[in-house]
Amino acid sequence: MPETPPGLIQVLQRLAPGTSLRQALERIIQQGSGALVSLGLNQAVQSVTSGGFRLQGATFTPARLAELAKMDGGIILDDDWERILAANVHFLPPANLPTDETGARHRTAQRLAAHARRPVVAVSRGRNVATLFYEDAKIELASPTILVARVTQDLQTLERLRRSLDESEERLTLLEATGLVTYRAAVTVLQRAELVLRMGHLIERDAVTLGEEGRLVWIQLADLRRGVENLREATLDDYIKPRRPRVSAEALEALEGLAMAELDDPAKVGKAVTFPELDETASPRGARLLLRAGRIPENVQDELLRHFRTLDRLLSASTEELEEVEGIGPSRATHLRRFFDRIEVAASSWEPDLG
Repeated sequence: MPETPPGLIQVLQRLAPGTSLRQALERIIQQGSGALVSLGLNQAVQSVTSGGFRLQGATFTPARLAELAKMDGGIILDDDWERILAANVHFLPPANLPTDETGARHRTAQRLAAHARRPVVAVSRGRNVATLFYEDAKIELASPTILVARVTQDLQTLERLRRSLDESEERLTLLEATGLVTYRAAVTVLQRAELVLRMGHLIERDAVTLGEEGRLVWIQLADLRRGVENLREATLDDYIKPRRPRVSAEALEALEGLAMAELDDPAKVGKAVTFPELDETASPRGARLLLRAGRIPENVQDELLRHFRTLDRLLSASTEELEEVEGIGPSRATHLRRFFDRIEVAASSWEPDLG
């Protein structure tokens, strides 16, 4: 699942609870009239508009928009959403544009948004809900009460996913340290990392629509997603062969492009990122482990990986051997050697479940 586009984020922020346009939509819902509003005007919008009447100098206010919505036709705002340009217009977007909507107003809104590349809001007369259509996105602008309940539940799910990811990463580390690691263990980390990121994107959209009420959500979300993108990329870098940036970038794109049903299948994930047979013994480089070490700049991590080439050689390096790497002085060498020692002690007392 791709990250929420910045353009959509900005639109959702301008439609958050407490904003003028959101107040207008809430008035329309309360009066039960329904509405179809183009949030901007360009040549594409103009080319599929007929009838209605144009307004001169009509500054936007929630009350004015709500009154104009009592008519059957659509409404057009300027790109800044500061003026009402037309009302009671008839939109005729191309009928061959795909839509999964059933109601006439919502079908028109989805096609108009796709055709004109402008956000369009449809307010359902019967369901009492406003829906935003913008490019390929469709988002219901639920009430703050409903949104808070939904976000709270989704954050709980994300917390469970993050715990599961942390557990799978810890297991991967111990398998690497004992020389028992296979590609299957790396795939498990990739699956769970991708799930965390996708769930985070869903919560992000809802957090944006909450406006100021979503500040605590953003804090929790940032904490739960911290380091996950780097973990995912470092895991790919560790296990993909041949080890070239282009290959890693293509594997990452393939992973992000998997459908949820495919992401749940380890074999399909492994194939997408070009791993060999999942139960084949792997020889990681150590990129992910160096991320966990902390206090090591990225360029120095790269030097360590180039120098030692495999995780086995990196873990067995003495302090003196670590100091041979450019950017590693006595302090960093000691820090790394202690970090590796802790991992090896944990691995020595660990009984792996290889079933």
